[in-house]
Amino acid sequence: MSQRMIDMSGHRIGRLVVIKRAGKLSNGNITWYCQCDCGNKCVVDGHLLRTGRTLSCGCIRKQRSRELIRNNPKTRQFIGNWKPLEKTWHPRATDRRKNNSSGITGVSYDQKQDRWIARLYFKGRYVLNKTFDNKANAVEARRQAELRYLTPQEQVAQH
Repeated sequence: MSQRMIDMSGHRIGRLVVIKRAGKLSNGNITWYCQCDCGNKCVVDGHLLRTGRTLSCGCIRKQRSRELIRNNPKTRQFIGNWKPLEKTWHPRATDRRKNNSSGITGVSYDQKQDRWIARLYFKGRYVLNKTFDNKANAVEARRQAELRYLTPQEQVAQH
């Protein structure tokens, strides 16, 4: 028994305004192209729109997370203070994480490529994602990226 499609064009659901039909999912649900109040455009499953389970492009979740972090006194004391994280970034041999063979956060070994990888994810994107022939070069690249992106600028000027 087939159901008639409900045209949602022009409807507002939360922060989303439905613009037009985008397509169909493999499960048969219609998808809709939407404009969010924050300016982003996204494609959303029609069922999730109709039931109110999707209200934005994801900006509501980000906003709530920021608010929870800023209002949490334990977290707030560490905002802008990178010193407590230094032990995590550069652990001593006794402090090494068991799931990290290199012992340095952001540096790992890829057996398939037989190369070392240095990564740093900052503000929603990789600012460092390179492979190296040896571990020392990967560690140095990671440390340079940390200095550039994670160290407060007044401390970089002192070095």
